[in-house]
Amino acid sequence: MSYLPLYIDTSGKKCLIIGGGKVASRKLVPILKSKMHVTMISPEIHNEILEFVKDKDNFEYHSREFLDKDITDQFLIVAATNNKEVNALAVKIANKKNILINMAENSESGNTLIPSVVDRDPIKIAISSGAASPILTRLVKTKLETVIPYSFSKLALIMIEYRSKVKKTYEKILDRRNFWEAFLEGPISEMILSGHIDKAKKALDDSLKQKKLPNQVGEVYLVGSGPGDPELLSFKALRLMQKADVVIYDRLVSQPIMNLIRKDSEKIYVGKQRADHAMPQENINQLLARLALEGKKVLRLKGGDPFIFGRGGEEIESLINDDIPFQIVPGITAASGCASYAGIPLTHRDYSQACIFVTGHLRDGTVNLNWKMLAHEKQTLVFYMGMHGSKIICEELINHGLKSSTPAALVIKGTTADQEVIIGNLENLPGIIKKNKVIPPTLLIIGDVVNLHNKLKWFDPLLSQGKNNTHMQS
Repeated sequence: MSYLPLYIDTSGKKCLIIGGGKVASRKLVPILKSKMHVTMISPEIHNEILEFVKDKDNFEYHSREFLDKDITDQFLIVAATNNKEVNALAVKIANKKNILINMAENSESGNTLIPSVVDRDPIKIAISSGAASPILTRLVKTKLETVIPYSFSKLALIMIEYRSKVKKTYEKILDRRNFWEAFLEGPISEMILSGHIDKAKKALDDSLKQKKLPNQVGEVYLVGSGPGDPELLSFKALRLMQKADVVIYDRLVSQPIMNLIRKDSEKIYVGKQRADHAMPQENINQLLARLALEGKKVLRLKGGDPFIFGRGGEEIESLINDDIPFQIVPGITAASGCASYAGIPLTHRDYSQACIFVTGHLRDGTVNLNWKMLAHEKQTLVFYMGMHGSKIICEELINHGLKSSTPAALVIKGTTADQEVIIGNLENLPGIIKKNKVIPPTLLIIGDVVNLHNKLKWFDPLLSQGKNNTHMQS
């Protein structure tokens, strides 16, 4: 059967739903959203439906069996019962009266499909597999949901609001098209997507008043890429990664994540290692500003979260001083991501009521920390960049009151296919690092929650290679 996709104004039109179970519930939600007047007939009704239709004045329910005379002048009928005879009767009457009918369990028996919808109202993307498979339809919808921001609805509403103003300013269709293309590809659309509606409207008004295309000024996207697994990226991070003209990236950004960047973008490596900086921080700040002032969309891609030991604050301060537009997209920080993939909860009612993130490498190169505050039981310590100072860390924590047997874990290359976890304690950890020749990126977790690793570990990518990614040291 061939189907014609259509978008029809259904406000106030009548819909009859025969059945009141889970299937009927799935059909009911999009139909009520379309502002149709729905009558549901079924001896029983599912609790989900009762909850959803509270305070809905376009819904009525009749607790009884379906009758022939229930089909009158409806615009749409949905047959969603588990009674084949009732469904077949509904199809027969609907076809005779030229009424659209959807068969919930056997779509081909009806004459209408109700698609799955990616809803960014007023943007609506309808998806159908032509009755082939609802699972396939759901898969396509899921993929679209990941690449179309929810804020696209704001973009569409602004375009509706300004449509007549643009038409009045630009009489020729080609001029209007050029204006809207510049709008969608430029900084004003990003203002809207990031929630700066008033600022965007002012820029639009100025552009129309001067009768010129929106300025193609640059912008910086400060994006956290998480600890390594590309599936942990946010939708917004992925979208901006595809928009960037230039990408300035760090050492901790994994290759699978780099593979998701727009292919034709310029890529500049500015990674830092201990005593080895590809580019000093001050130069990075200047580079971001210069590229943005040239009108480029600049992606500053960092491992983890840019505001947790990522120097994101320093870079943003520099952009503010030069009045350069920017957006910040948080990422999953290493403490959360690596601990989760290692099966080590950072807090637990029985073991830890607090969690402290600590840098193991201060700006002056020392490990001079507030040891008195850190050396407490019933809390978890997570050290970033702490491997080279691990001997001092362990000694100071023991000297300030923690037991030498306090569990400690090293999570190496966390969340990636090369993840390894080494378990020890404060007494033997420095020796473990030396013996195993551990190299960064490595996260150090200290506290009783480490004891839960063996019970809760779930991610062990090396098992497929006949290895175990956990090493217990004593």
